[in-house]
Amino acid sequence: MQNSKALENVKLTKSSLCYVLEGGEILLAMKKRGFGEGYWNGYGGKQLPGETMTDTAVRETKEEIGIEATELEKVAELTFLFPWAPKGKNWNQLVTVYLIKRWRGEPKESDEMKPQWFDQQHIPYESMWDDDKYWLPLVLKGKKIKGLFVFGRDFKVKEMHIEEESTTKPT
Repeated sequence: MQNSKALENVKLTKSSLCYVLEGGEILLAMKKRGFGEGYWNGYGGKQLPGETMTDTAVRETKEEIGIEATELEKVAELTFLFPWAPKGKNWNQLVTVYLIKRWRGEPKESDEMKPQWFDQQHIPYESMWDDDKYWLPLVLKGKKIKGLFVFGRDFKVKEMHIEEESTTKPT
């Protein structure tokens, strides 16, 4: 990954991010409070001590929209940097992204998230985090990626680097 030297001294919070897919639809949720309030997003959050990242993804999805993910596919590792964040706030994250294709239960609203299905051809990128429009279409097309996004004070992407994982294995 480009800029790996610059990332050596940056403290990153490890988090999960999940998107539920069914047919040609994607289940997004409106963030009702906290960091990212007012944006459509997937579900996820910070990894707790002793959890694998998959455990984190399953727990957060259950807490936020009430379903239990039973089949998750890791599709991305994304680094988000906020170099201007207020003193005492660490918004920098290393996020593992999963697609959920099988689950138990019915999605329901929580005090944090309000889920809604969208046709994958009509994803509301204008009401999502600015980075989503760059990487989410790639993973929805079956790509596995790594990405780095640096946000400005306006929460717009100021720098980015995306690389696709190679599908060929060394011989």
